Amino acid sequence: MPATLVAFIVLACTFGGALFGMLLRRILPENHLGTDSKETVQLTMGLVGSMTALVLGLVTASAKTSYDEVDAAVKQTAVNLLSLDRVLARYGPDAGDLRNVLKRAVEGRVDQIWPEGRAGVERNDVRLLAPSGSSEGLADRIAMLTPNNDVQRALQSRAVELAERLLEQRWLVVSQTQAPVPTAFLVILVFWLTAAFGSYGLFAPSNGTVTGALFLGSLSVAAALFLVLELGTPFEGGVKVSGDPMRRAIDLMAK
Repeated sequence: MPATLVAFIVLACTFGGALFGMLLRRILPENHLGTDSKETVQLTMGLVGSMTALVLGLVTASAKTSYDEVDAAVKQTAVNLLSLDRVLARYGPDAGDLRNVLKRAVEGRVDQIWPEGRAGVERNDVRLLAPSGSSEGLADRIAMLTPNNDVQRALQSRAVELAERLLEQRWLVVSQTQAPVPTAFLVILVFWLTAAFGSYGLFAPSNGTVTGALFLGSLSVAAALFLVLELGTPFEGGVKVSGDPMRRAIDLMAK
């Protein structure tokens, strides 16, 4: 489910809960709104609010950590690509075709993942990062080179190591980006938030200032969940991992 849609649902549920609480206050008899009832509701909702804040904080921290790991993996991939290109350059003319194949493969993959708003490009998908047959074939072609001396043998070994490391990093990125927030978790969290805001509205005075404050609170928690979901999809949406390191690497490859 898109992060924007989830945020709107959270906003509607929480603010709707607050408005429902205000409406319910007008219907309930006075003995349901006394001091004892208010204290009991506040204690109960305080517990729910504490659990919600704790869980939301942990999920936000986890999503940010996952996002940072993907960002670091992209930067390390750019470094390894440049290293592989330079190792092949040092190997000699026999590896020239492999350098060109490597650059074209990386250019195509980068254009797919970071299309820069070009029309007609398919939606970003984490599957584009999965090791493809061409990338695995490149590693095999490097291993099939025939070195003529000890220097070339050492360079070939290093090139194979870098190629295999690139494949491992792609799997790492895939594993980090295929852990969206479970639907059941979202449903429970939205229920907690709606109940909490409903209790706020139940005992809050009915005026514009209070209504505005409750709306801002609802907007804030909706924005928090939007951020968590956006961080969970680092190659889609408004919060995306930058492709600049890969583009800089492409500019320096095969030269």
